[in-house]
Amino acid sequence: MVVPVIDFSKLDGAERAETMAQIADGCENWGFFQLVNHGIPLELLERVKKVCSESYRLREAAFRVSEPVRTLEALVEAERRGEAVAPVDDMDWEDIFYLHDDNQWPSDPPAFKETMREYRAELKKLAERVMEAMDENLGLDKGRMKAAFTSDGLHAPFFGTKVSHYPPCPRPDLVTGLRAHTDAGGVILLFQDDKVGGLEVLKDGEWVDVQPLADAIVVNTGDQVEVLSNGRYRSAWHRVLPMRNGNRRSVASFYNPAFEAAISPAVADQGGAAASAYPEFVFGDYMDVYSKHKFEAKEPRFEAVKGC
Repeated sequence: MVVPVIDFSKLDGAERAETMAQIADGCENWGFFQLVNHGIPLELLERVKKVCSESYRLREAAFRVSEPVRTLEALVEAERRGEAVAPVDDMDWEDIFYLHDDNQWPSDPPAFKETMREYRAELKKLAERVMEAMDENLGLDKGRMKAAFTSDGLHAPFFGTKVSHYPPCPRPDLVTGLRAHTDAGGVILLFQDDKVGGLEVLKDGEWVDVQPLADAIVVNTGDQVEVLSNGRYRSAWHRVLPMRNGNRRSVASFYNPAFEAAISPAVADQGGAAASAYPEFVFGDYMDVYSKHKFEAKEPRFEAVKGC
């Protein structure tokens, strides 16, 4: 099985219907797909790779003494003493920092802020184009998903970017890169490493590689899209495996509802009534639950916010 690869430029041409069908398939049957010819300048993507890689080099020394590294070193030492050891299941082999409009960004390398501001602006526009395609495939009015995320324009959507690196791991059998989970929010756009793999999506009970593809943007749907689509689009479980060789770069941007936004199904169920399988809730309340139960099943999270 191969994660779908979609030429997004064909959305505006003679092959629009076929492209829309491919997007529907990616949303309904995978929860993941890759976009090529997406309109983001390749020169900008090269700059993003450069500044993010440089930022990690400035952080590398700190990662080498971080808790995941110390924990793995302790396990290896215990193993050398002949003790039985078990893989760590409560931490990730990952260096991360976050970017959003209201937090402090790295000032080094010097081009980081300008490059990432430009990149985030392009990604936000791409996310909204993807959401409009989802609206159309779901039979919703254009802009319906964005309206839900923003309380009909009353609030700005939350748009965050997570810059991650997964350094070479000497014992990938004893630690995870990133534990399996679904994403809490809306539409996630990932610019992943085009050489070092490790990202996998769960499809029909089988873990499938999200194959590295130069200059592609990986799209996946989060829990809020599952609710809005009344389960027609499912947020997919995914994980990152640690690798012995190569430092995997990952830049994931999350187009999420405003924390104040009320989320509920926008698509009727097969009986024609508004769905009852998913509750109406405020996204901020869902995030409170998610922060405590990210790596657990999503269904109890939906249950927990009923009546909030």
